[in-house]
Amino acid sequence: MPTEKMILLVEDNPDDVELTLRALQGSNVANRVTVARDGVEALDYLLIPGKLPRTPELVLLDLKLPRLDGLEVLRRMRADERTRLLPVVVLTSSTEEEDMVKSYSLGANSYVRKPVNFAEFANAVHQLGLYWLVLNLAPPPAAAHA
Repeated sequence: MPTEKMILLVEDNPDDVELTLRALQGSNVANRVTVARDGVEALDYLLIPGKLPRTPELVLLDLKLPRLDGLEVLRRMRADERTRLLPVVVLTSSTEEEDMVKSYSLGANSYVRKPVNFAEFANAVHQLGLYWLVLNLAPPPAAAHA
């Protein structure tokens, strides 16, 4: 019996949330998407004891977030043994090379610039879902605590 796949989408732009959800529904790779609308909400979901109903298989993380930016979210995720190996794809509109370098140096698994065109955006999200949830072999949950 296949396990339910879940994604945590960390995105504050309602239009990008809707586009991402539509693209993921169309690709049929995730059974559930949980949305965190800022960095604090994402960390509350991931790191507060007792709050995490199930670890997501993938985090899609925007960088430009209110209250706590995506780079700080990534830094804190990688500092916590529960989330240090969790696949994180930075999905951002930032064109700053410095953002890309910082993302990778903090442990991002991938950095993707959001295409402006909806069809290209939907295709990018579809490809991300297929790769990270179907093709990629993630470490077992116990490995994060080793």
